[in-house]
Amino acid sequence: MSTKLPVGNICNIQKFSINDGPGIRTTIFFKGCPLRCKWCANPESQYMLPQILWDETTCCHCEACVNTCPQQALTIVDNEIMYNKKLCTHCGKCVSICPKHALTLSGENKTIEELVKICMQDIDFYEESNGGITLSGGEVLAQPEFAIALIKALKEKGLHIAIETTAYAPKQTFLEVIRQVDLLIVDLKHWDIQKHMEGTNVNPVVSWENIQAAVDLGKAILPRIPIIPNFNDSLKDAAEFTKLLQRLKLNQVQLLPFHQFGEKKYTMLKKEYSYRNTKALRPSDLKNIIDFMKNLKINAFS
Repeated sequence: MSTKLPVGNICNIQKFSINDGPGIRTTIFFKGCPLRCKWCANPESQYMLPQILWDETTCCHCEACVNTCPQQALTIVDNEIMYNKKLCTHCGKCVSICPKHALTLSGENKTIEELVKICMQDIDFYEESNGGITLSGGEVLAQPEFAIALIKALKEKGLHIAIETTAYAPKQTFLEVIRQVDLLIVDLKHWDIQKHMEGTNVNPVVSWENIQAAVDLGKAILPRIPIIPNFNDSLKDAAEFTKLLQRLKLNQVQLLPFHQFGEKKYTMLKKEYSYRNTKALRPSDLKNIIDFMKNLKINAFS
């Protein structure tokens, strides 16, 4: 019988992270997500397979990438580098030959052993700060077999494990993944089913039921709400989110101000971006919502 562990597609590994759970952490970003949030800051993490990003601002149009690609997956149309996902085998030759680093390959297969080794490099920092490892994305639940194997391997090392998730997955899959997780950081996008579907393309009831199951299991949960202009940023939204949190038996929430850190990635991926000219929010812009929710006995913070 084969004992070979699964391989996962990872789009980024961020060391010394302090915003993805307690203490100093290593955050591993999984590729692939069933949601299509219109404001997504990591659009390269939505597609499950590796993909090429092209930065026109640094490209010198030398055509080295086009001439190097063994699959002829790159072409030039109207002075732009066009990338054919169906032909690309993700060999990375075009990326390595680019003299201006205008091409980026997002997504790389990693083994359990490779990731555990990377994580263990900073164990002293985890121990000193009560930190650990956070699995993020994309969506961790989109690669459940790999996530489960990785969590088990990291737990064997005595590490604190958190996952950042939308909780959107079949209930059995969700429960299997969270079984050994120490902290669930779960995003709530909207309290209204129709508005949630308009903003993310999925029905939130699946996520809500999974969150409720995690609460019933006594899991430590930190709910978060990304506050998006003209989508879920009104006091009425705050009141309805409060009702949802209370229904789920959660009494705290972290509010995340909308930002534009991922705007350039849409251009590099040649994707439409609904919030291209929307002004970013500051933490101070959320004060009214925080105060409002606190008055309703929800411990809101940013």
